[in-house]
Amino acid sequence: MFRPLSITGLGAVSPFGTGLRAYVEGIRCGRQGVSPLRFSHPILKSRVAACVYPEHFDPLTVITDADVKRLPRLVPMALSAAREALLMAGLGDMNDNPARARRVGLILGTGGGGIDFSIDQIAAMQAGRNPSLWSITNATHGNLAGELSIRLGLRGPSLCISTGCASSTDAAGLALQMLAGEAAQSTLDALVVIGADAHVRWETLHGMELLGVISTKDHAKMGEDPCTASRPFDLSRDGFVLGEGAWAIVLERPSVAARIGSNPRPQLCGYAATCDAHHRVRPDPTMHESVRAMQEAIASAGLVPSDIAVVHYHGTSTQLNDRLESLAVAGAFGGHAPALVGHSVKGAIGHPQGASGMAALVATVGCAQSDQPFLPPTLNLTTPDPACPLDYTPRAPRPLADLKPAAGTLNALINTLAFGAKNSALVVSMPV
Repeated sequence: MFRPLSITGLGAVSPFGTGLRAYVEGIRCGRQGVSPLRFSHPILKSRVAACVYPEHFDPLTVITDADVKRLPRLVPMALSAAREALLMAGLGDMNDNPARARRVGLILGTGGGGIDFSIDQIAAMQAGRNPSLWSITNATHGNLAGELSIRLGLRGPSLCISTGCASSTDAAGLALQMLAGEAAQSTLDALVVIGADAHVRWETLHGMELLGVISTKDHAKMGEDPCTASRPFDLSRDGFVLGEGAWAIVLERPSVAARIGSNPRPQLCGYAATCDAHHRVRPDPTMHESVRAMQEAIASAGLVPSDIAVVHYHGTSTQLNDRLESLAVAGAFGGHAPALVGHSVKGAIGHPQGASGMAALVATVGCAQSDQPFLPPTLNLTTPDPACPLDYTPRAPRPLADLKPAAGTLNALINTLAFGAKNSALVVSMPV
């Protein structure tokens, strides 16, 4: 069992714009983060993605023009989200406080890392030009975590987790183990956990088309809005929409977090991970290990399934995964499953790959802690799939007051699935 950690800061860079407020309000208003691609390629069938365009985020607000040219796109996004979370936590810039900086570490969760930068360098070499001096450092995910720690002045551990779409969920789980487990590091007060991926381009989209996991329907020809292509749990779904962005949290021991007041704070209190050992891209159809991951995460928080009120689904919008994830949740929660309030933010922001866990956690906690607390909707869910028979909060947000949680606490589970047969889950507890 873990000792709960306080979530003292949140940050976001999303297809809605820069900052937590833009992210929460975009979810509240049902905005579409998915938009038509601004590039094309003769072999590409994909038509939309959930991109962070220049009007959403200006990297020059956090790095120089020279660094824009020598870093992967995820780095400035991750830096902006982390700085926002640190500022909310009252930690700010630590470059001038080395003693404090030694007690704060960073864990980056990313699936693709610097793959966009690497593809550009390969293209340069094929064209007879010299690649960047930083080709190797940017191709090594761990160096990206170091890049962030250097710029934030954090002198505690600087780590990177890359486990596909479970990357940032596992990063948060590692943070929980490091700060709240039996072998917790006494020299650490806080960890910044970041989920970031940003590699929307024709090469990655085409690779996912080959796997058959991404939406390629021509919705416009069908008289539909192509920006509604991400349709978690909908009968008409045909694959995920690739997304990008960065989301961050600051985790602290409650005794340390007391420095910024005694008001109750959201807490990360449970985590577990398992492997199907079944197939590199398809979940085990029994979903036994996914069930076990959720149940063990709940148990590690000192709770039982009936204590959970909300599930943030991985909910990618693929035919197979949405159906099997629904089966897993039904198995993990038994008779309590129909009472769960579920949602997937991917209907709005697409699938941000390794950043999925942090995108879900920041959405669930940020929306529940907003001025008018609510739970996110699952956008574009208009025709329920009978094979997905649970509650997914279709189309419109749900006021938190409708839940009437017991004892003023709302417990939520964040679920993730990943290529490589991986299953990971987090449990958060929020004062309401």
